Parts: sequence; structure tokens; C-alpha cells
Amino acid sequence: MWNRVESANREELSRIQSIRLKEMAERVYNLVPFYRQKFDELGIGPADIRGVDDLKKLPFTTKQDLRDNYPFSLFATPLTSVVRIHSSSGTTGKPTVVGYTDYDMEVWTEVMARGLKMADAGPNDVVHNAYGYGLFTGGLGFHYGAEKVGAAVVPSSGGFTKRQLLLMKDFGATILCCTPSFALHMAEVAQEEGYDLKKDFKLRAGFFGAEPASRGLREALKEAWGIAYHEAYGLSEIIGPGVASSCAYGRLHINEDHFIPEVIDPETLEVLPYGEEGELVFTTITKQALPIVRYRTKDITALHPEPCKCGRTLIVMDSVKGRSDDMLIVNGVNVFPSQVEHVLTKVEGTTPNYVIIVEKKGVLDKLEVWVEVDAETFSGGIGAIEALKTRLQNEMLNELYINAKVKIVEPKTLERSMGKAQRIIDKRPDIK
Repeated sequence: MWNRVESANREELSRIQSIRLKEMAERVYNLVPFYRQKFDELGIGPADIRGVDDLKKLPFTTKQDLRDNYPFSLFATPLTSVVRIHSSSGTTGKPTVVGYTDYDMEVWTEVMARGLKMADAGPNDVVHNAYGYGLFTGGLGFHYGAEKVGAAVVPSSGGFTKRQLLLMKDFGATILCCTPSFALHMAEVAQEEGYDLKKDFKLRAGFFGAEPASRGLREALKEAWGIAYHEAYGLSEIIGPGVASSCAYGRLHINEDHFIPEVIDPETLEVLPYGEEGELVFTTITKQALPIVRYRTKDITALHPEPCKCGRTLIVMDSVKGRSDDMLIVNGVNVFPSQVEHVLTKVEGTTPNYVIIVEKKGVLDKLEVWVEVDAETFSGGIGAIEALKTRLQNEMLNELYINAKVKIVEPKTLERSMGKAQRIIDKRPDIK
């Protein structure tokens, strides 16, 4: 364990959160006009926030609020105190901008070190960092954390798959950091190039994040590379990666001495009890440049306060099921891409490469799933392919309650992702 706070009792964690929340509420009210207006509209002031039990009194913040205050209007420090600026570009609108002071960078490095220590990362490790460097927070977040624990970092960034494999082999990489879809792509290319993934590489662990991954995809990566799978969760608005990381038991621990989590009903905005699934909300309580109050992440998960076998008492979140804005509603049924992926990966012969296409036919939604199969399955003849297609359609109907048409495509047909995989093509005219 990297820091003793990771195993502090709940009372101590609550005490730390309360002190920091009170200080944060006062700072944002006095330094950020946007929050002063929000507080005033609700009829509250900093004095009304005496501890974590008062968190529910505070206003929510959305991604649109960050865009409306582009670029620096939500900053609580002058630019002279900001040492790093990142941004996250969306598909529409202005990017969201985040800033870091020296202290913010220390916090970010600290939480990243905690995560990497969950795989016992240290001076004996070579960390191959294939997350993107630049305005995206992933690459630099892992870079600083790996250096903090004393590991050697290979800042390979994304793309150039064959070169990545060469470096991983020749430099003796022991830990891989990248998106799950890129790790799967690298495994495929390595096999095509004649590598033996278990013998030619020294990998023992991987940190995968930036996109939801089903249990099936996680198992596929563990099996392909022969490594321990650690999940990395974060978002740039909160700090970047490092908000939560999974331990050796696969439980995703939130660094709640810096980021207070809540789960709310996305419709009523009421806070839900532990164990109930809803939208994840974060309040940053130590950030200086860009403190965020009750940020609606759109990520769907549940929280669990019970201590973990690893010894950590930090609250646990379920792996993100999907995003509320990525959720498909097909003829009244809610479907997340990760649910489709889970069904696919349970069926022998399929690969975790797929695309979901949604169209409107008359008054009904029609869902088609293009599924890539392995070479052996594809060469098995029309009968075998038709049988597989029927089975997949039945599995999705039985497990997800959706009638989906399945199209089997040959290996290497679907576009590979060097970063976050694009799984949904929504062609319905009324869907933006």
C-alpha cells in the first residue's frame, strides 16, 4: 500500500472529507463567480456546509457548465499559478478545459502512484505507457505515477502497433498501460507477427481504462497476455486517471480523500443508497485550479463501503456499466454496449470486436450487431456461421430482452482502435 489513508477507518475518512469539503465550499464561493451564483440561487453559503452530510445541499455541475465557462472562468486560481492545462474534446461543442497548480500535480501523481502500487509497481518494473500523450490526460497521468514509484517509463503513446510490440519485447516491459481495445489489437498483431505472447514478453500486469470493458473482454486480455488485469478509472474534469484503480482482488477503489463519490438517480437527482445502481457524481475536495462541485459524470455504477480483502477501506465502485448518454433505448429496452459485449464474449468463436448499428424502420427501432469471429469459425462453412448467428441472437434475446439481427463478419474486418473504441453507429434521425 502506498499511503496509510488507503486503510483508514470510515470515521477517519469522513473526518478528512468534512474538513476538506468545508474548505472547498468556501473557496469556490469566494473565488468562482459561477459557483457563487449557484449557491445564491439555492439560498446557501459556505457556512451551511459543515461536513459530508451537507454535500447534498450543493449544486450539481455538468460538462455543459464547463463548456459555457470556456476556457478559464471556472478556475479558482489565477493563470500565474497554473502549471499545466489539459482539455478533453467532445464530438460537439467546445472542449472542456482543466488546469493544474503545482499542488494539483502532486495530488495527481500521488493517486496514480497508489494505483500502480496495487500491482506492486516499483524500481524493478518497466512501464510501457501506450496511452495518448498530449491534451488527453491518460499518458502523462500514468507517466508521472510510474516515475513516482521508481519504475522506468517508456512513453510510447498510441498507434504504431508493430513498433510498440518491438519496444515492449526489447525493453522488457513488465507493465502495460493502454485502453482495453488497443491491448486486444496489439495481441492480435503480435500473433500475426509470429510473437509468442507468453514467452517473448515479460508483461506481468496491465492497467486498462478510458472505456468500459465487459468481463469477457477483461478475461480475453488476461488470457492473451498472461497478465493481471488492473482497471484504471478517471476523467479529466476530476483529475484524469487516478480517480480509482483496482486492487489484486479486482475491486475498484476510489481515492475518496480527494474525490467524494455519490450515486444519484439521473431522473430525480436523489442520492441513492450504497449498492444501488445510478449515475456517478464526484466532488473534488483538494484541487486548487479547477475545483468541481458534484460533477455529473454520466457513468453508471454502484458504490460499496465494505472493507476489501486487500486491506483497503477506500470505497469501492463497480466497473462502469456504460454512460447514461451512451445507453441505447431500443423499443423501450435500455441497452449498454458493454452488455452486448458481455454476451458476445461468452460464445466460443467470437472476438470482442463488434459494432452496434441502430436504425429506425417505420415506428420501430432496429438493432444490428456486426460480430467479428475468429479464423477457425469463419472457415467452418455457411452452416456453422448460421448456427452461430442464431445462437447469438437467442442469447441477446434471453439475456438483454432485445431482438437484434446479427451479422457475422470475417476476421480483421472491423476497424481497430488506437484509443477508445467506437462501438455504436446510431442512424435514427431523431438521435443526435
